[in-house]
Amino acid sequence: MFLRQIKESAMANMTYVVAEGESGHGVVIDPSGDVIRIMKVIESVGIKVDYVLNTHGHSDHTSGNGRIVKDTGAKVAAHKLANVKKDVSLEDGQILKVGTLSIKVIHTPGHTKDSVCFLIESKLFTGDTLFVGECGRTDMPGGDAPAMYESLFNRLMKLPDEIEVFPGHDYGPRPTSTIGNERKNNYVLLPRSKEEFIEFMAEP
Repeated sequence: MFLRQIKESAMANMTYVVAEGESGHGVVIDPSGDVIRIMKVIESVGIKVDYVLNTHGHSDHTSGNGRIVKDTGAKVAAHKLANVKKDVSLEDGQILKVGTLSIKVIHTPGHTKDSVCFLIESKLFTGDTLFVGECGRTDMPGGDAPAMYESLFNRLMKLPDEIEVFPGHDYGPRPTSTIGNERKNNYVLLPRSKEEFIEFMAEP
């Protein structure tokens, strides 16, 4: 599998180009505004982009959608609640086939109602749900601390330790992690009741 992480400097956004291999079918996850660098990666290895995947509808994760679609002919896929122009509406548990890749959609509301993570083989693309050492904010429009608790503790933390975590922003001590590392080292994921977590998320 081909995987390239592209960091956009202004807001430390992470865009991902994932494909079954060089010159194979693939996807672009959360294209930020740095479309020129994204397209250079796509063109340099000859990837056939089938989909642009959005983990949620915030503009810093979707601003490159139009240009990528224009340049590659890809379709945009996002959760059915996402307020973005999309060709494919995704639902929890859905499997999207891209060449030999199977992409599982995991609905993880909390940062936004439409937040999803994408699981491709052993790699989890978490958007703004889970960062390295942190989690996404819940105090913005559409944010929901109780939903974030369920998404983190009862969905993502149920995954095996070896699953690799690829976040939507480079906010931590390193650009990637694993579920096991986050379970042990992410202070957000310390054992808490839902009520305690809601209070924790409300702290300044």
